[in-house]
This record gives sequence, structure tokens and C-alpha cells, in this order.
Amino acid sequence: MASPLRYQRLRTTILAVTAVGTLVTSVLVGVGTSVAAPTGPCDIYAAGGTPCVAAHSTTRALLSSYSGSLYQVRRASDNATQNIGVLAASGVANAAAQDSFCANTSCLISIIYDQSGRGNHLTQAPPGGFPGPAPGGNDSLANAVAAPVTLNGNRAYGVFIAPGTGYRDNSTNGIATGDQPEGMYAIFNGQHFNNGCCFDYGNAETNSLDNGNGRMEAIYFGNNTVWGFGSGNGPWIMADLENGLFSGANPRQNTADPSISHRFLTAIVKGEPNHWAIRGGNAQSGNLSTFYNGARPNVAGYNPMRKEGAIILGIGGDNSVGATGTFYEGAMTAGYPSDATENAVQANIVAAGYQPSSLPNAGPAVGSTISLRATTACCTTRYLSHSGATVTTQVVTASSSATAKANATWIVRAGLANSSCRSFESRNTPGNFLRHQNFQLFMHSNNGTALFASDATFCAQAGQNGQGNSFWSSNFPARYVRHFNNNLYISLNGGTAATDSANLWRDDVSWAIAAPWTP
Repeated sequence: MASPLRYQRLRTTILAVTAVGTLVTSVLVGVGTSVAAPTGPCDIYAAGGTPCVAAHSTTRALLSSYSGSLYQVRRASDNATQNIGVLAASGVANAAAQDSFCANTSCLISIIYDQSGRGNHLTQAPPGGFPGPAPGGNDSLANAVAAPVTLNGNRAYGVFIAPGTGYRDNSTNGIATGDQPEGMYAIFNGQHFNNGCCFDYGNAETNSLDNGNGRMEAIYFGNNTVWGFGSGNGPWIMADLENGLFSGANPRQNTADPSISHRFLTAIVKGEPNHWAIRGGNAQSGNLSTFYNGARPNVAGYNPMRKEGAIILGIGGDNSVGATGTFYEGAMTAGYPSDATENAVQANIVAAGYQPSSLPNAGPAVGSTISLRATTACCTTRYLSHSGATVTTQVVTASSSATAKANATWIVRAGLANSSCRSFESRNTPGNFLRHQNFQLFMHSNNGTALFASDATFCAQAGQNGQGNSFWSSNFPARYVRHFNNNLYISLNGGTAATDSANLWRDDVSWAIAAPWTP
């Protein structure tokens, strides 16, 4: 006979499944009828008895009752901010409001609001065990247009995390601590990752330091193999539990945790006393799979857990800032969600209709031949030029030599890493492209690697000073092509390096698209 405790757990599970089934049924019945707002993942979690205590998304509302702001953007031209809410009919972000506010300049995502009502908002992460690249050692903020998508045809933007970018809340309300049960899910771009530490979303230390084993419980996504890993070459969904990325009970490898790279990826980690699980699936179709379900890692310090209850996005618990990834939405729960609840959440995610989209400003036409002229008052006769691998600005006039003119001429190609962006091939040295390396620009031969393609891809928008175009790096989207002391860099608008100086930044990153010196 089942014990009273086991009976109560079974009864609770049945009630939760019934509630979730009723909720999903009500959504299906409502198709084609007038409803106040679409059901969201947090409605489903609540029906399953594990309500959201944090809910973050820049793409849509995660609760049917939520009509507030999803996130805030900050404009480069004047540092003004605007909150971005939802379209009432769909619950999808009002991307048009962002596009209007950020027209002719750039915007960063400054706050990702918590939709749970507990005030667990994500803001610019402060320095911890590792400093970030922004002034004061803070982390960088994400470019607000670097991750465009559509949800059932409605335009929205995700959160593009480049190394150095990160968000955090060290003073939270209702997030699990100690060995308390919790669950979390996130939607990532399963094709945007690296092996750096650590692209995480979830529970972390409240002082931004490594406080020891078991102090974290966060979803990790990437192909880091320093600690644990799964089968194949990655990337994998794993759990960052501090001082280890775990794919299962074994501290090294769980071969049942597969390499997984859906364009839109559902990733789940959940834990309770001496028990946790990893689940995942395609956020555009199909069901979830379970990649691990069992005991805590067989290493000291993880049973019981000693979670602290901060929330991180894009960084490790000690502010490790070497990671890359893209986040669209996610939530954290009070209590350990059932598989049935998570399966219903997955169905809701699929129904949201995530699709990739293109950037709003394409830049100069692919196949055209151009020259790029500086627009800063000091330098309007100077053009972006190369001499061998060295890239500088040079004065070029009608009386300049044929070589000088050719060195300042570029063929516009579709971006090597992103066809919505642009790459610039040398006019007089075919096969050689502008690329950044250690944040400085060079002209190098295309070696065919993914790293080169990313380093040589730049995305256009209207010039920051109202002239021409500005070009941000596709893999460091908060950094723009800038001339500084006649050399070329990808630079932040205010940062720790001299080349990130905010003085004249808007002018220095704005380039007039000029007729080619060598047609």
C-alpha cells in the first residue's frame, strides 16, 4: 500500500495534470472565439501547482493577464529610455514602438522586466569575480536589434549575448534558496553558442562571486567541455551548479545528453532534494525529450544544494563573461514542475510560432563597389583604407595615386556569417576582407572558418550622427566600426578602453557611402 505521503504526491500530480489539461483544452476551445489574451507558459505552470516567480521575455507576454512592459531600451543619441510593451491582440512585443524610438540611432536593452509581479527585473550585471568591459567593470548591455524574430508573423527582438554582455538581479523575491525545489525553462537560439563560460539563465550567487559547489542552479547552453559534457561535439543543455557544468550524475559525461542545435531551442532544468532533470526540444515543433532524470551529481557539495537565489542571464555565477548565446524568453518556478506541465508549456511555445527574421536596415547593396568616408568634422577627406593587412583612414583625393584609390575601395558582399548583414572585400586584393581581431580591424584572407566569417560580418543601420551608415559587429553587436587616431576598431560607446571613449563616438562610427575611387 502506498504511504500517505506518496498518496498525497500522487493525488497532487493527478490534480496538476488535470488542471493543465483543462487549461490546454480551454485554449483549444477558444480558437476562433474572442478571448482577452492568449494563455502563456506561466498560466500553465500555475495550473500545474508550480507558479512562476520570475518571467522574462523581450518577445511576448508569458501570462495571459500581463499587459505591462516587457523590457526597456536606452537610446545612444541622448540616453533617453523607453519601455516596450505588448500588442494587446497577441501579447507579442510592440517592436514598432522600439523601431520608432530607436530610428536613426542605436538602442541597448537596459532592463528586462519580470512579468511574475515579484519585481525580479534583470539589469546590467555588476562586476564580480570577473569584471565586465563597461565603465566600473559592469557588463555590456545587448544591442536591441541584433536578434530579430517573428512570432506568428509579429516582429520582435531577442537578447543577443556576446562575450562581456550580461544581466543580473542579486536581490530577488521568491526565488528558491538552499535545497528548495524549482524549475526553469528558456528559449535559446540553438545555433548561436561558444565554449566560453558561461551562457546561463537561472539561479546564482547573490554577491556575484564563486561561493562554492551547489550555490547555483541554472540552465547552461554551449559546447564547453572543461567540466561535464554530453554525446557528440555539442552544443548541449546542461546545468551550471557552480564549479561544474553537469549533464547528469557523473561529473564528466552523460552520453544520453545529446548534441542539440535547433534554431529555436527549448531548454529545461529543474531540481528538488537529491533529484534533478534536464529536458529539451525544438521550440518550433514536436515534444520535449528527457536527457537526464535522477540523483544529484556524485561530487561533494551538491546534495543538499545551497542555492542563493540571484538570477543571471548570459554570464556565470561569478560574472564569468566569456559566453555567447541568444535568449528570447524564460521563467523560473516555485516548486518542481511535472513533466506534464512542461509538456503543456512546450505546446504553448510551439504555438507561439517563432521564426527567424532579417535585420531592419540592410545597408549598401550587395555587389556594389563603394568607398567609405569618415564624417567626423576633422576627417571628412579621409577614407577607410588598407595597406597590406593594416587598416587605417587615409586622405584620398582626385590627385591620389591609383594604388591609394584602389586601397580605399571595397566590394560589398552578403555577410559571410549573416546574409542580412554585409562583408567588405578588398577591390584590389580579391578574397581579402575587413575583419576584426582583438577589437582592431585588419584586412585578412578568408580562411573559411566560422570565426573569420563572424569577425568579417558587419550589420548596417542609419548613421549614429545622422549621416550615412554605422556598422556593428555581428558577433559583438554593441561594438561599432570606429576610426580613432586614424586606426580602425570595433568600439563600445563608453567603455574601459581608450578606443571606447564616448567623445565623438557618434561621429567616428558614422560613414558616408561614397562613390568608389576605383570603379
